[in-house]
Amino acid sequence: MMTVLRSVLLFVLAAVAEIGGAWLVWQGLRENRGLLWIAAGVLALGAYGGVFVAGSLAWGMVLDGFRPDRWDYIGAGVCLIGVAVIMYAPRG
Repeated sequence: MMTVLRSVLLFVLAAVAEIGGAWLVWQGLRENRGLLWIAAGVLALGAYGGVFVAGSLAWGMVLDGFRPDRWDYIGAGVCLIGVAVIMYAPRG
């Protein structure tokens, strides 16, 4: 039961990040709310995408016995590095 509850919660959180990120970008562009709204949307979408890829690999390893190859690790690393650049780059 907890596994089902946890997976539902994770899907809801992922949906909020994805839909919320897209909505923030939309508000920034179409409703002229400005670059801060767009940047927040890009952050949410970037974090969602990078964490989703790495999380999917981890999920497969733990629950399905999936054994990633080096390309899986490299791809997940590229995604997480991309998220880190978006989230933690010094802004001037």
